[in-house]
This record gives sequence, structure tokens and C-alpha cells, in this order.
Amino acid sequence: MRWRKAMLQTNLWLAFLFLAGAGILPACNFPIPTPLPLPTPFTFPTPNNPATGGGGEPVEGPVNSLTPTALTTPITATPLSATPDVVNNPPILYFTQAGDTLPVIAAHFGVSPEEIQSSQPLSAQGLLSPNLLLVIPRKLHNTTASIRLMPDSEVVYSPSAIGFDVAAFAASYPGYLNAHEEYLQSTGQTRGVDIVARIAQDNSINPRLLLALLEYQGHWLTQSAEELSPKARDYPLGYRDAQRKGLFRQLAWAVNQLSIGYYGWREGWLTEIVFADGVTARLAPDLNAGTVALQYFFAQLYPSTEWLRVMDPEQGFMALYRDLFGDPWARARQVEPLYPPDLTQPPLTLPFAPGQPWAFTGGPHGAWEHDGARAALDFAPTSATDCRVSYAWVLASAPGLVVRSAQGVVMLDLDGDGHEQTGWNLLYLHIADQGRVPVGTWVEAGDRLGHPSCEGGVATGTHIHFARKYNGEWIAADGPLPFVLSGWVAHAGVRPYQGTLTKDGQTVVASPYGVPKSLIVRGEDE
Repeated sequence: MRWRKAMLQTNLWLAFLFLAGAGILPACNFPIPTPLPLPTPFTFPTPNNPATGGGGEPVEGPVNSLTPTALTTPITATPLSATPDVVNNPPILYFTQAGDTLPVIAAHFGVSPEEIQSSQPLSAQGLLSPNLLLVIPRKLHNTTASIRLMPDSEVVYSPSAIGFDVAAFAASYPGYLNAHEEYLQSTGQTRGVDIVARIAQDNSINPRLLLALLEYQGHWLTQSAEELSPKARDYPLGYRDAQRKGLFRQLAWAVNQLSIGYYGWREGWLTEIVFADGVTARLAPDLNAGTVALQYFFAQLYPSTEWLRVMDPEQGFMALYRDLFGDPWARARQVEPLYPPDLTQPPLTLPFAPGQPWAFTGGPHGAWEHDGARAALDFAPTSATDCRVSYAWVLASAPGLVVRSAQGVVMLDLDGDGHEQTGWNLLYLHIADQGRVPVGTWVEAGDRLGHPSCEGGVATGTHIHFARKYNGEWIAADGPLPFVLSGWVAHAGVRPYQGTLTKDGQTVVASPYGVPKSLIVRGEDE
């Protein structure tokens, strides 16, 4: 492939590209932006404490001369500064992106919401219209470069993923992925291509991205089993941890890192990355979530200097991505913005019958993996014991088409087009196989979907895990589009799983123990 040859060439402008500021890109324009003054770009210091990232030792890097430095001691992250150093420079002109909110923009730029100026009224908490010009004080310096590499729609399971066939694409290459099989408890002996497709669908991550990462890190598309090193076979994503051995566990780890980057940036709680050598960098404030997802993922595997090469848009990962799938920005123009500026949640009811007390057992937490989008809420019937299937019924919260019903999951497509990559979709997890509604069923609000259980994932007791997504992106339970069920509004706590539901002066507090303050009863008229 062209990208391999390019990676062997010395590129004198590499450091300049990432250590020189670049301009800000309006959301509707996808080419590389025209240079504008931005915060001083990040300069990597010489690391004093080489270390592992995230608890595991990175495997040898992709076979493209980017072998990471050996990492042997624990990470010592640079302490975060509560207030970035002030630089007296002209303000930044920033064009809003789809999904932006005022508090999140303020977090990205290190300012208060009150310091952001616009000629238009700005919602204090709601979604802002894309391409709105904001004037923001320049308070940050020494950030990563301001180059948007990957559209949001190429990271999440967006409309651009409709019709993409993982098995057919992999079959067009001679690599090990086609032959690989792995035993999974839920599906038995499972083909590698089916594992990729399942991880993508379950986590709502674009399968193209997973395939590209498998090729860049492990060459699973182009090299046979005999050509791959033992480490590449066991740890194809490059994260060497005995508990993450094998394709399924490597991909599960990878999507968790991608989700932390994507949703941490989207929700405003991630503004820095720590590289595998312990160096910390402030992220450029005008990046998009898709780019941050990539930057965060590769920061877990590479020291800062090698990370620069991986992020080179002409010779790094994105060169391979274009070789495999063409121009991602061209596809993005067909489906973005993923967030319409007037987006609202449709009316939803609590997912159980009126008059029955259930326990609110989990406030906003990870939609699928442990980290990432804090999009899910947990509810348990008061009759639940251990992990036995409950006699209680889980009910549809809105009308829709059942587009997935397997392995503990019911996915309800509210626009009825048959694609969970488009529009509003509701995930019900831990639905027992016995009595579960079949695929293709149209249900009305209040119709039975199945019984709560522990099936379909890690669970310590019978309950349902309930989350929303729109155009393939998980929607935070406490954000600009709060989770509202029968008028009860979700609020996040300090930590995942903590939180409350409030309605008309009433408050229900999340608790895994089913204590009285966590009990909620749906009214007869809800």
C-alpha cells in the first residue's frame, strides 16, 4: 500500500505540521482549514519517566517503522492545572460544530461561558446551531495542533455505516482476519469478521475504523497467520495485557479508548491526553470529537514523539485509512451534521408498567463499555433476586420497530426505517431470551418487549440497562438532551452510576441496593 512506502520516507515538515498552529474549520467545510492564529502549538519535552499506558505494556507497533519505545514503569502524569497560563493575544474566532454546547466550548477553550461572545443569543445549556461565529478569549497555549483528521460520522455507527459489509470487505484482502476464529461464551466458535461486526454494532462504533486499526496496528487485513508475529496475532491492536489477549478483548479495549476520547470531548470532561511515556498535552480547543477519539486512542499506545508520526495526516494512520476506504470527509458530507440544531427527544415513558414499584439502580453511566458516553440508566424490578429472570415485563417506551433481538439486547428503532444507524434508537439490555420480542415486530408504547435478567453482558443482579442514541451516537443522559422518562429528568452524579431522577419537586436517588429512596412508580396516566 502507498502508506507503507510513505512511512519509510523522511518527512522534514512533520514536526512543523504538528508544532505549528492551523486555522479553525467551519463545520460545513471539510478540507484542511486555512491557517488562522490559534493557541501556541504543543512542544513535547523530553520524557523523564517512560511508562506504560493504561495498565498494560504496548506490543511492538505496526510494521511501519513506528515501534514504540519499551515501557516499563508506571505512568506519572503531569498534574493538571486548574487555570491555564494566560497569553495576551487577540481573541479566537471559532465556528460552532454540530453537538456543541456553551459549557463544553468553554471547557475546551479554558474560559468561562460568560466570556464567550456572539452576535446571536446563546443557549446556556442546549445545543448550538452549527457554523455560529463565536469570539473567545485566547487563554491557552502549548496545545496539540489544530487539524481535524477524522469526521465524527466515521467514528460512530452513523448513517455512513449502512450497507457496509465487514466480511465482504475483509474477503477482498488476503489477511488473517478471514481465517481467524475465537470462542466466545455467548456465540461459541465465532469468525473474526463476525467479532468485528458485533463489536461495532454493540458499541455503536463505525466498523471501517475498527478494520483500519486492525490493519495499521496488526496487519490483519493484508498478512497471513504465517506472516504475522506471535504478538500481532495475540494482541492485534497493540495493547499487550494478558487480560486483553485475543481479537474480541483487544477490540473491546480499543472501542473503550475511542469512546473515552469521543464522548469525553463531546461532553467536556476530557481536555488533555497523557501519552504512553507520561507526557501530557492539552488538546487544541477547536478539534472535533472524531479527531480526539483517534488522538486519545493512539496516545495510549505510543510515546509522544511516535504519536506525532501516527497522527501525520499524509503518512500516518489517516493515509492508510484513505487507502482502504477513500475520502472520509466526502462520506461525511452526505450524512453530517449528526446533530440537527433543533433536535429534541421524542416523548418516552418509563419502561415498566404503571403502578409497579421499580428501583432506580444506576444513574448515568457507560452506554456499553465501562467508560465513554454516560448515556445509560439502570432499573430493576423490586421482585428481582440475584440473576434470575424476573416475571415483570419490560415495556416499550415509544412506538418503534424492533431491529435487533439477540444476546440480551432489544434495539427499538423509533423512525421505523429498519436501521439503527439513523434517527432515534433505544437500547434495552439484559432482556431474557424467553419471551423476548422478535426482530421485525412493530410495537406501540407500552407493548411488552421481554423480561429483565442478567443476560447479554456483565451484571450482578437482574435489571435492565436503558440507553438512547441518535444517528449512531450515544446521547448523554444528563446533557443538552436530557433523558426524560414519563416526565422524570435524569441528572448525573459525581461518579458514573450515581445520580437522580426528578419530577415536580420529587427526587429519586440511584442506588444499587434498592433502598426506599431509589424506588419509583410510574403513574397510571404516564
